[in-house]
Amino acid sequence: MAETEVIYPKKSRELCDLLMDSTRWDDFPYRDGDIVIGTWAKSGTTWTQQIVGQLVFNGEEHLAVMDLAPWVDFRVAPLEHVLEVVEAQTHRRFLKTHLPADALTISPKARYIFLARGGLDTLWSWYHHHANLTPEVYELVNNMRGEHSGPPIQPPIEDRRQYLRDWLNNDGFPMGPFWRTTQTWWDIRNVPNVLLVHYNNLKADMEGEIRRIAAFLEIEIDDERWPAIVEHCTFDYMKKNAEDLSPDEYSKIFIGGLRTFVNKGTNGRWRDTFTDEDVELFEKHASENLSPDCKHWLETGEMPL
Repeated sequence: MAETEVIYPKKSRELCDLLMDSTRWDDFPYRDGDIVIGTWAKSGTTWTQQIVGQLVFNGEEHLAVMDLAPWVDFRVAPLEHVLEVVEAQTHRRFLKTHLPADALTISPKARYIFLARGGLDTLWSWYHHHANLTPEVYELVNNMRGEHSGPPIQPPIEDRRQYLRDWLNNDGFPMGPFWRTTQTWWDIRNVPNVLLVHYNNLKADMEGEIRRIAAFLEIEIDDERWPAIVEHCTFDYMKKNAEDLSPDEYSKIFIGGLRTFVNKGTNGRWRDTFTDEDVELFEKHASENLSPDCKHWLETGEMPL
């Protein structure tokens, strides 16, 4: 019996705002085996970069994974520089995107890993991230030239309950659309070069999930290096060695440097702040914007049978 032809997703829209420009992927020179890590911000992006980096570099110490895996759609970084960096890389490349899947050029040459985290946990972590951006970041981003949509980015208000409402009403602003990003990656979950990973499952069984990611990437694990790979993917190790993640760039973006950027990694910290009314409002938005199976997976990590 002939193999069924794989139909790869086609890009169907653009996303261009103060932070991201989806057209930067249109002519990206993919190589066979490239790895693209997709997330909505603060869903475990750097954790996934660290896992992939440890697999590619076989448990190497002090990897600057945030520099090794550039955020291609980030408008602030000159595209020419990004392309020069990745073109010069001789190892198996891994890259980062925060785009919805329908705004990304999907290549048969690459493998795509999308990591999701429960919505309220993502929002809570994003607030911490937003609140610790330096003034220089706002000045740089808001003064970028070119076509984009959306108002200037401002520091967050202190009232986290109101921040939640604003975030819901503006679908994740100042980052990209939260609901669309989640749903569009969910919609292509059965494409053979796409793997969905959930933060809850990484927390519950990190070793098992790392092995699942390795199998998807067709990376054979070196048993002698396995203990080092696992240790280097723990939050304790990443927090202790946070400055290694990006010695040159990201350390200047956050108040307190990268030790602030690598936060606790703990779920449920919003429970003492958000009320039942807040949770009900979030659930209402989730139900309106996600299919039932996608909504269930986002909040639990459980795939439908």
